[in-house]
Amino acid sequence: MSLLHSPAVDTRRRRLIKAAAATAVAGAGSALAFPAIAQAKPFAGLKLRGAAYQHGFFNILRKYIPEFEQQTGMTVDLQLSAFPVYNQQADLELSSGGSAWDFCNVTFILAARWVAAGLLANLSDFAADRKLTPASWNPDDFVKGAQLPYLDKAGKAYGFAWEGGAMLMGMSRTDLMKKRGVEAPQTFDELMKVCEAVHGQDGVTGFVSSNLHHWFLPPYIHGFGGDLFANPPADIKPTLDSAAAVQAAGFYSTLLSKYSPQGVLGYTEDQARAALIGGRSNIFIHSSSWVTAMLSSPESKVKDTARVVRMPAGPKGDFPAANSQGLGIPKNAKNKEAAWEFIKWALSPELTARIVKDTGHPSICRRSVIESAEYKRINTINGQDIGKLYLEVLEQPGKTRNYMAYRTVKEFPLVGDVLNKAVERVVSGQAPAADAMKTAQEAALGSLRRAGAKV
Repeated sequence: MSLLHSPAVDTRRRRLIKAAAATAVAGAGSALAFPAIAQAKPFAGLKLRGAAYQHGFFNILRKYIPEFEQQTGMTVDLQLSAFPVYNQQADLELSSGGSAWDFCNVTFILAARWVAAGLLANLSDFAADRKLTPASWNPDDFVKGAQLPYLDKAGKAYGFAWEGGAMLMGMSRTDLMKKRGVEAPQTFDELMKVCEAVHGQDGVTGFVSSNLHHWFLPPYIHGFGGDLFANPPADIKPTLDSAAAVQAAGFYSTLLSKYSPQGVLGYTEDQARAALIGGRSNIFIHSSSWVTAMLSSPESKVKDTARVVRMPAGPKGDFPAANSQGLGIPKNAKNKEAAWEFIKWALSPELTARIVKDTGHPSICRRSVIESAEYKRINTINGQDIGKLYLEVLEQPGKTRNYMAYRTVKEFPLVGDVLNKAVERVVSGQAPAADAMKTAQEAALGSLRRAGAKV
């Protein structure tokens, strides 16, 4: 029997409706601190169990959870693990049909497979049920590009995004750029010219990156007209030896070998960030939180000369990387309605706006909050509207084809490892781009076949 139509749920709904009416009377004429939850505590005594990976958002959310517990009567047990540990645990829990968790993080790189395999509950039904969810909660308020990983072919949502990642370009030494007569690059060709113009000036390198080439290289592959797979996630035959992929590998590797610091192949994200905010490297293209540190970090030495803009577009289009993370309910969860009450609260427009105001946390996915005056005030730094750039990039995969679909392929980590090695071979001079990517294609096919993938 469907949970949404069981007698037990109907009884609970009646309690909720009755309690909600009481709440409306009690709260008349006063502003609620966060979304109205039935004051009759319909979930009194229930222990809600959830799991996710360690992230600043959940540390923030934990500070508000006691209010949720006070309003609903339930207690929330939220277990956080390291990212790889959580993903392994979650994949096992969901694929085995477990019921230990009532809600969980729906990891971006695993979402498509979990949704296709029917391992998650359909949240669109909960969001559309006016006895459970007010119209003001508005699921369409979530940025479309951020929601794509959690939708099935019919457009039903099996998760709602709590975190967004948007690739932007940070330039730390615009004073040197002005001196050398170059402006912010808008194309790949212009990017290379700016790096050439600035590199070596005042001891500054033109570019910097980290060793996560599987994240940094794909936008160049897309920009030159290629992809990592034939038609992800349906057809995951690798296409690493295509002309576009080879051209992208050569282009990106030149940025690293010719215009980046010595030893850049071993750079971590923290080291690349330090080079940027210290003014030792001019351009770093990464997720917004990494590059905006130039403007906001107390450690930044370049606040007066730093600028954040969209990453350049390739000859075949504009494909900045974007991703997200979501919250969902396992298919066999024991307390689905209580779990939805938690997700509804945690991702409500009211609490989202409150978190932004209280903490400045920027990487949210509700359009109404991102476009609010308060969000713009908090995220306008040195006259630069970072929120506007963030929203533009987060929307991009939803405007055309979902070019980020490659990252929802569950076997992508295998291909990502191969990409890392290919870039290292080109940058270190062990092989030209064409040879390195041909070897990468063969290695990717072998890894996928050993993993049981049909390619």
